[in-house]
Amino acid sequence: MRRRVPLRKSLLVRLLAASILVAVCSVAATAWLAVNTTSQEIRQEQVQTLSGDAGIYETLLGYAATHQNWDGAGAVLADLTKQTGRHITLTDRSRQPIAGSAAPHGSPVPSDVSAVIDPLDVDQRLAPTGGTTRIDPRAVGPFALSPGERAHLRSEAGATADCLRTRGFAAETGTDPSGRPNVSVAGLAPDDSTSSTCALPRLSAPTPTEQQALSRLGELVDACLSPQGLGPVKLGIGPGGVVQSPRVTSPGQSSVGPVTPPGAPTTSPTAAPGAPPNPSADSADRAVAACVDSSRRQQLAPYVAPAALLFISDRNGTATPAFHLTRAGTLRIAGVTGLVLALTVAVSVLLATRLVRPLRALTDAAQHPTEPHARVPVTGNDEIGYLAAAFNDLSERRERIEEQRKAMVSDVAHELRTPLSNIRGWLEATQDGVATPDRALIASLLEEALLLQHIIDDLRDLAAADADSFRLHREPIRIAELLDQAAAAHRARAEAAGVLLSVLPMDGEADGETDGEAELTADPVRLRQAVGNLLDNAVRHTPSGGSVTVGARPVGDELVIEVTDTGTGIGPDELPHVFDRFWRAEKSRSRQTGGSGLGLAIVRQLAQAHGGTVTATSRPGEGAVFTLRLPRTGY
Repeated sequence: MRRRVPLRKSLLVRLLAASILVAVCSVAATAWLAVNTTSQEIRQEQVQTLSGDAGIYETLLGYAATHQNWDGAGAVLADLTKQTGRHITLTDRSRQPIAGSAAPHGSPVPSDVSAVIDPLDVDQRLAPTGGTTRIDPRAVGPFALSPGERAHLRSEAGATADCLRTRGFAAETGTDPSGRPNVSVAGLAPDDSTSSTCALPRLSAPTPTEQQALSRLGELVDACLSPQGLGPVKLGIGPGGVVQSPRVTSPGQSSVGPVTPPGAPTTSPTAAPGAPPNPSADSADRAVAACVDSSRRQQLAPYVAPAALLFISDRNGTATPAFHLTRAGTLRIAGVTGLVLALTVAVSVLLATRLVRPLRALTDAAQHPTEPHARVPVTGNDEIGYLAAAFNDLSERRERIEEQRKAMVSDVAHELRTPLSNIRGWLEATQDGVATPDRALIASLLEEALLLQHIIDDLRDLAAADADSFRLHREPIRIAELLDQAAAAHRARAEAAGVLLSVLPMDGEADGETDGEAELTADPVRLRQAVGNLLDNAVRHTPSGGSVTVGARPVGDELVIEVTDTGTGIGPDELPHVFDRFWRAEKSRSRQTGGSGLGLAIVRQLAQAHGGTVTATSRPGEGAVFTLRLPRTGY
């Protein structure tokens, strides 16, 4: 019977699942590697591109803050192109070319503007040092110091720094974009007297050049504030050289805190504790800051280059640079891909080894069929496990058949040796004159010869059954007549053994048949042989005084023949083997009382040849019942 493998344990499903798992893991790992590496490379390239673009913007912004026009920008653009490898173009706001680096022939200017170069309106995304006013600190214009002023202030800054150092402060000197020297001090409190001692505040005093520029700026701021009823404003130079408006007052308003232009921190007036906020002061602060900012742009505009549009593109003319995987990224992808491949191969080999191991065990066992007890372990409930179980069952049956074959050879030799020995012994005795060849001796020799013939005929019948060459000559027969003939052939032996042999009358009224008229289509000779073997077996195992009965009855489409005896019976452990060849319940039984052990095996073969079955039921000490079931029509 074929065993159905559960789907979840099917070898096909397991192989498919293992293949899908390995493929998914490999593809997922490779995809993750490619995406991760590519994203990292793109981010790095974007950072480099943005850094390069920011550098270009910062350089051109500084040029615009320190030059009144773009006449000399071509050399700067050429240097930037050489450094960054990008094509740079400057145009005015109407997109008329101002300057540009060498571009491939026929490459148009990109349609998207990369940035606007305007030192008075700094793009804080590209240059965050522009401060809150968005004016580039390098755009100093009229606040640029003269050489003499720079030298004088540099001397004072050096003396101040030396003074601070002698008092234990770390002081460093620097220079602002306007040329004004400055001193940065770490750890100096605002109210420390050292600041005055070392003349640090004096460095913030405006020079004549700065004073003149402040006066002009003050005029512009006052003109802006006058329509709003504010002013005048007093301006000064703040930390780092930036312009500062300390205070501004107007009639009817309280004082307003300082407004600081680009680069300086914004401060707010300090209100007295518990005082309500002053919205008008905040409004005035915003107005002053706006006027200072616009006035500074107005004052600086003649000193800086006009605003220009910046276009940055790749060498192929595209604004976005082409992505190129770096050598390190390529090596990383190749290395991890190789690792994934190695892991995939290792997992595949491991899975294949686990699947092939039981097949190898089956192969080894099949290549050594002569070894006793050849078994393979059943490792699972799949096809391979079922194959292993089937192989073990086949090995067990082969061993059992081999044992039966050896036993059969031994039994055949024993069964043939006894009559042959008797015949030879009596013939030698007659030849030597010891025995007289009378009728009794000849009858004994004939009986032994008939027994030999019977054994040989039985072996021939079994060989024909094994070769599936039984030839049945079917014809309609009356079963009652056949049973009477079989009983008559064995009645003399039964009487000699003291056993009553009788044929039961048939009861066919249920099927509309009269007694003894039941018919079936079968081979009469072979069927008589099967019934005769059953009767012979029953008589042989029934003690004197017992009885043997044979009868038949139709049951549906079958004819049932039963042979019942009152003999010694068969044990439950021995009952399954009664139809095996050369099997005998009583191993020590002699040939005269036990027979050859082939009769019942022949009955089973004859029943199967007719398309029927034969079974036996028994209890020890209560006799046995052998039942032969045959189809009533041709099989």
